[in-house]
Amino acid sequence: MKNAATLWLKTFCVGFALISALLVWTLFTPAPYGDLTRIGRLSETQFGWTHTPPTVDAALLHSAPLDQADVLVLGDSFSMTLYWQADLVRAGYKVATTYWGEIGYMCGDFNEWLRAQGFKGKLVIAQSIERAFDERVQRSEACAHIDEGRKLKIRPDPFLGPLTQKPSGGLNWSAKLTTGLITWRNTRRTLNEPGDTQHGDETLVRVVPDGCKQFTHALCNKLPIFKEDIDHGPLTQQTFERMQRITATQAPLQILWMVIPNKTTVYLDREHSAAFVQRLRAHPELGPNLFDFAEAARHEVKDFYFPNDTHMSMFGQRAMGALMLQEVRKHLPPPTSATGS
Repeated sequence: MKNAATLWLKTFCVGFALISALLVWTLFTPAPYGDLTRIGRLSETQFGWTHTPPTVDAALLHSAPLDQADVLVLGDSFSMTLYWQADLVRAGYKVATTYWGEIGYMCGDFNEWLRAQGFKGKLVIAQSIERAFDERVQRSEACAHIDEGRKLKIRPDPFLGPLTQKPSGGLNWSAKLTTGLITWRNTRRTLNEPGDTQHGDETLVRVVPDGCKQFTHALCNKLPIFKEDIDHGPLTQQTFERMQRITATQAPLQILWMVIPNKTTVYLDREHSAAFVQRLRAHPELGPNLFDFAEAARHEVKDFYFPNDTHMSMFGQRAMGALMLQEVRKHLPPPTSATGS
């Protein structure tokens, strides 16, 4: 009986020590603030950005009421901080922002539905990340009517706060017990293996040419990317033709298409959607060629995309905002008054 009790006590002590060690390890592992480091369980010490992003006057980060808006932005997570829209607001445009999840798709009666919701403006900026765009235009062209009873409500403040500084340090209480160990193991693989690695189902870490000239993170010769960038396939000539047909269907409402390239396309596979981009170059009236823009900007702006995230950084969004202001001015006369700096 005594031997059994001793064995139980030893087992308990070993288990307690192991759990305590895992807990301490996890507590002192920095909490991830990038979506790719979070889902891939990678260290922010190696993949977190290291210079301070630009700030924007908070007064510019707002959406106008729909019935007062000159411009409606229909976007995804790349529009949720309202950062790139700030350039339009500063120039005096009244901008309302909504999201694909709010409306579904740009069905055949989108123009009529939008007017019924109270929009009196003339321009809609349809923003989409590359990997989701083909499905969005396919589904938009396939549907005749917006869902009955769907109402468009504009949120005045940003859906996501802009990431202008790293989260304050502290113990990582919200993580699972094994997070520290898994993060260390995954990061160690990326450090030790010379080539690409995969972490979970959705995150790849790939070698990026001239990475240290384009990024500020510690392991700057490697870059986390979202596997869906590859899995969803390229945009094609057929994608472009659908975009053209939707534009014609929604007239006289003006549609300005804003297709943002995947992070993988920008840094690793410029030819991914080559057929689509070729048509876009030939038809600038449909919207800006953000593929060529990003190809140039990545060499001019360090951390144009966040190294630890799928999204453009605040630097990238500011650069994109300046470009979009030029595009909007081609379609709408400049407002008579501008907002503060």
